[in-house]
Amino acid sequence: MIDLANLQDADQVRQALIAAGLDADAVGDKPQRFAAAADILVSDSNQGLAFFVPGRIEVLGKHTDYCGGHSLVTAVERGFCVVASPRADDRVRVHALDEEEHVEFRLDPELDVAHGTWTNYPMTVARRLARNFDGCRRGVEIAFSSDLPSASGMSSSSALIIATYLVLAAVNELESRPRFRRQITDALTRAEYLGTHENGQSFGELAGDKGVGTFGGSEDHTAILCSRPGHLGLYRYCPTRMKQQIRVPDDVVFVIGASGVVAEKTGAAQELYNRASLRVQALVHAWQARGAADDDGLSNAPVTYLSQIADGGDAAITALRGLITTGSDNFEAEELRVRLEHFLSEEALLQEAAASLAAGDLAGFGRCVDRSQELTDTLLGNQVPETRDLARLAREQGALAASAFGAGFGGSVWALARREEAAALCQRWRDSYAACYPARAPLSEFFTTGAGPAAFEIAMDS
Repeated sequence: MIDLANLQDADQVRQALIAAGLDADAVGDKPQRFAAAADILVSDSNQGLAFFVPGRIEVLGKHTDYCGGHSLVTAVERGFCVVASPRADDRVRVHALDEEEHVEFRLDPELDVAHGTWTNYPMTVARRLARNFDGCRRGVEIAFSSDLPSASGMSSSSALIIATYLVLAAVNELESRPRFRRQITDALTRAEYLGTHENGQSFGELAGDKGVGTFGGSEDHTAILCSRPGHLGLYRYCPTRMKQQIRVPDDVVFVIGASGVVAEKTGAAQELYNRASLRVQALVHAWQARGAADDDGLSNAPVTYLSQIADGGDAAITALRGLITTGSDNFEAEELRVRLEHFLSEEALLQEAAASLAAGDLAGFGRCVDRSQELTDTLLGNQVPETRDLARLAREQGALAASAFGAGFGGSVWALARREEAAALCQRWRDSYAACYPARAPLSEFFTTGAGPAAFEIAMDS
């Protein structure tokens, strides 16, 4: 706990953010956001908690995590400034300062969660924790403000889920409980568990729930909870394993271009996102249906994820291609073939790109990223004209590499630039995008960021 009055000291907050791993230039107006959040809370003791929860960049690994594949990710240096104070009852009140809205609800395993607005995320977390942990009933006041562009593909929804979890877990002392510690043993398994808050799956003995309606994986939660400053993390999923931490060269930074086309995982966008996931499920179902009686020399071990089939090598992939010639789960054969080819191509490109970056070969890294972006458009099919052109324009303006990222169907593009050239490239990129899409320009946002730290609690002197 900290004295919430100390959050009014901008210099002290600034130093705490820098000490936790944010670059001094990335602090921006975060101290003012923390102060505003603290100011709105009602607290008898003036004691509370403060967290910074970042968004993330998916450098490569488009729609691969829920397949059991790999991704290359990092945290951005923008995110949620969250302040909380415990309550004496079981009520949770959440204030969204930027929207000038709030929601109040009980920590109740039968909580009726309305979908379609930002309130879905904290309410879903509260419901799931109340169901998974009988003693999770101590309420809290939460206020937050974010400097992430809204619905921009940087996983603001997962960040809000994680922010709510961190607060509720702290005030209810969840992570010291035997039930918690039997299931969740480190940061990676914690990220996996929070991924199930979104997709609704169970996690060991911690029973699943409705989730938020998105059939995704735990890539976003892993990036937000496990990133290291100055590094890209290469992870494999289902279960999550850290494969490599790759140092980002000191002389390069990311430039983010948010298209102004919202990438919310709700409504029609959620349906499109889930369709990509369901096609993978159909591929797995086709393999499962071949049965243990098939005498084809291939393993008949149980398969749950597409990556487990791909691990069988060329023979297994050839067999899967043959199994989907008549379709599966009401998907046409061509849809399934294209989805399979995208997964295989993205996995191969990701491994090559990671090796190039680790070796300092930025030109080779850029070529891999270009090919990934091309296949995202032609095979995965989750691009819109704005994100397609943002990636192209970034390269034309001198970016070392550029790619759309996240769920797709809107959102953002990252570009890699030399540090001394980043500000100028950012301006040229913004101008060229505005010339192509004048109606989108007022809604777009461009900024630079390093590879930032994972979510952290603000530590301050009394």
